[in-house]
Amino acid sequence: MLENNELPKNEAHGLSAIIGEMQAELRQFVETRVQMLKSELQEKLGTLKVAAPLVVVAIILLGTAYVLFTLALVGLISVAFSYTAYRWCFAFLIVGGLWSLLGAVAGYFARREFRSKSLAPRKTLEILKEDKIWLQKEVRNQI
Repeated sequence: MLENNELPKNEAHGLSAIIGEMQAELRQFVETRVQMLKSELQEKLGTLKVAAPLVVVAIILLGTAYVLFTLALVGLISVAFSYTAYRWCFAFLIVGGLWSLLGAVAGYFARREFRSKSLAPRKTLEILKEDKIWLQKEVRNQI
């Protein structure tokens, strides 16, 4: 007779085979998901490597243009205040206020855009969520 904790040899062998098979499936499952994550991140990194130098050049050129246009605008506004000794101060205040307002609007839209789109690997996360739901259903069915 068998004690409560013992299984016949053929059932114990079958159980160890099932556990081994489950481990292999789990390992394959994790490796697949990790590979998906790696490929998605490499794709995003490749895009970043191409775009980064172009962004630097754009920032330099646009920064230079910004400074020149700002100085020209300040000069034009100072002409409107030619009757006062504080014309340059008024001109710089007006242009500074305009740029602050436009910068605040741009910052608002940038913040809204970052909130709506994430840099996280969306496809991988969606598949992992689906896998979690599937596993939960399987566990419920087995119990």
